[in-house]
Amino acid sequence: MEPRASDAVAGGPYVEPSNRKKKTNKDTQQSTPTPSEQTSTMKRLFGFEKEDLTSWHRLVCLLNRPTDPASLGIFRFLFGMVMALDITQERGLSHLDYKYLDGAPVCRFPLFNFLQPLPMDWMYFVYFVMFLGAVGIMLGLFYRLACLMFISTYWYVFFLDKTAWNNHSYLYGLISFQLTIMDANRYWSLDGLRNPRKRNAHVPLWNYTVLRTQIFIVYFIAGVKKLDADWVEGYSMKYLAHHWLFDPFKVILPVELVNLMVVHGGGLILDLTAGYLLFFDATRPVAFFFVSYFHCMNSQLFSIGMFSYTMLSTSPLFCYPDWPRRFFGRFPEFLQPVLPLISPPPGPSSSCVYLNPPSDSGRQDGRDESQTVSKPSTPGWKHKLGAIFTLVYIAEQLFLPYSHFITQGYNNWTNGLYGYSWDMMVHARSHQHVKITYRDSVTGEVGYLNPGVFTQSRRWKDHGDMLKQYATCLSQNLPRFNISDPEIYFDIWVSINDRFQQRIFDPRIDIVKADWSPFRPNPWLMPLHVDLSPWRAKFEEIEGSLDNQTEVVFIADFPGLYLENFVSEDLGNTSVQVLQGLVNVEIVDEKRNYSLQPGEKMQLPAGAYHKVYTVSDKPSCYMYIYVNTTEAELQKNFTKLLELQEKVRNGTETEPLPAELQPLITGLDDYDTNDTVIDPIVRIFLKRQKRMETVKKRREASVVERFQRFASKKYYTIRRGFLMTAIALRNLAVGLPPLEQLQREVDYANLKEPEAEANQDERLKDEVGHGEL
Repeated sequence: MEPRASDAVAGGPYVEPSNRKKKTNKDTQQSTPTPSEQTSTMKRLFGFEKEDLTSWHRLVCLLNRPTDPASLGIFRFLFGMVMALDITQERGLSHLDYKYLDGAPVCRFPLFNFLQPLPMDWMYFVYFVMFLGAVGIMLGLFYRLACLMFISTYWYVFFLDKTAWNNHSYLYGLISFQLTIMDANRYWSLDGLRNPRKRNAHVPLWNYTVLRTQIFIVYFIAGVKKLDADWVEGYSMKYLAHHWLFDPFKVILPVELVNLMVVHGGGLILDLTAGYLLFFDATRPVAFFFVSYFHCMNSQLFSIGMFSYTMLSTSPLFCYPDWPRRFFGRFPEFLQPVLPLISPPPGPSSSCVYLNPPSDSGRQDGRDESQTVSKPSTPGWKHKLGAIFTLVYIAEQLFLPYSHFITQGYNNWTNGLYGYSWDMMVHARSHQHVKITYRDSVTGEVGYLNPGVFTQSRRWKDHGDMLKQYATCLSQNLPRFNISDPEIYFDIWVSINDRFQQRIFDPRIDIVKADWSPFRPNPWLMPLHVDLSPWRAKFEEIEGSLDNQTEVVFIADFPGLYLENFVSEDLGNTSVQVLQGLVNVEIVDEKRNYSLQPGEKMQLPAGAYHKVYTVSDKPSCYMYIYVNTTEAELQKNFTKLLELQEKVRNGTETEPLPAELQPLITGLDDYDTNDTVIDPIVRIFLKRQKRMETVKKRREASVVERFQRFASKKYYTIRRGFLMTAIALRNLAVGLPPLEQLQREVDYANLKEPEAEANQDERLKDEVGHGEL
């Protein structure tokens, strides 16, 4: 609803600030308001009276009350602009050919299995239509058609790939749907120039009500979801406290308190209160500051595309609807022709309900304004539909985040498909071990697949519905490799919010033939060891007692199951220690078993397989402690080379360096044509130094240099998207050109900034160097 009583008058216009007649103190003293002129607290805070909610007729009149279209028009422009930019980036237009891999045997994860991507050129056409829709929304040109173009293609792309789902992508789709049925083209739109009846016409109040409530729900339910114990105790986003953005807080607080109080406590309080603070006049300036600061930080902390900027554009929706008129009224007069309208006041619209023209006493904000008198009207079917939509939509949005008792098949350790519950950043996962086993049903042959084969996504590891789709896809592709009627088994180990690494799905179940339904609980989902959560405090104690070169992994397993693992030869000092329960450790090559009880540990041989069986009645808990001896030795060599390099530079090293160490003085450039004379350790050391110098240079770059780098990266990203789209549209219109021409066109579209190409070459060389080592 409206947060200010001054907007409660039906049809109350806005007059340019310079034309206002200001009251003197004398006028104020002589004009004592009568009781009928006084505003109730309800109206002053919320913009309407309690009586407006007492009957259906009055509620319809309230929700269809004439409201200034200015704020809605500005939001429409900003949202369309942000979506146009988002299409080339997070929606994937710039790398569409890599995303869909036309013609390749790729496993996909649509919401409905019958949904499949179109041929590549037609997918570019879909994105082109989506882009035109976003631009149409921004300009308010053929507005309703533009909205339909955008939402039809956007939701098709959205449903096409569940692995790309997230809360803000879902929010974009919701807002675009809302705008489709709103009159957001009544202000600062090209449609207003084409049709004078639409130009600067009132919009019904429910247009603002739906948008404001949607943003309130995003904030508030995100805060409610953060009441989860993991968030309150500081485990969800623990790593964020080490980001440079939180350095100012570390001046007065230790990292532990920055994590608990600033990252988690601050995020919880902001989400719970942002909607309320934005709603009321007195607290709105405070809300603007903290909400803007919050979203600007998020834009640097996370790769979330245009989400931060979209949320920033929603904040002004909570202000007076006529704020653009007052804001742009402060600009010089010569700019007025290109700026949004500041006058005349809004005109009548058939979308609104006009009650009896208000008297001058209806104005409670002290403005002396001319009224635009509209003929009284009664609510029609259109107004009633608007009111029904508002109530149903808000109820649905309040219900959906808690609807997981219906779609139980999508529930895993967290409820539902990630993306529509507003549980943003509450759960952090890490995967330690993923094994895919296949068995030929005819020959009995058993083999293993590389995790992620036939797919570019990794999110299938955490969702039973996607795992079922992935297993089905693998069973359809493996027969091409002479594997008949394959059975597929997954052994996936996950840690959620710093808990033990544990299995998420039963590794004994053939997922191809396993039962799964969206409306029944997943029978092969393993339960989360919530009862073992208190161990996390012990983890921190153990990790704090280890040196910088020693790593530890905490494992919890179910009775009757075992973990098969391989200790790399690089991990020359690896041991397993039991924390709880009983385990048997089998060294496969030795064919020997060792029983371990809580507190006992044993050394594991490097370069060999072993199995850890849980033989106790309750889950076992144990930890691997290991040192990467190869990495440790490499670091020692780096230290020696750095010391030698410093000695040579300051003249304390008098002995001539051998040929393989000469690059320490001259660099790699003179030796690139003959790498055989360079020690591989020296090669990696110099590459590492060069990379660190590049990182340091980027961090110390000026604001201008950073902006140039940012702009250049965005330019080449957007450039590729548009050029590849042009090639696809040409192919659809006139057919494919000769292969050589097509190759030249694609190479031209793939052109990158010189710095990016150089960095890519360096990365490739580094990989070769590590491989040689």
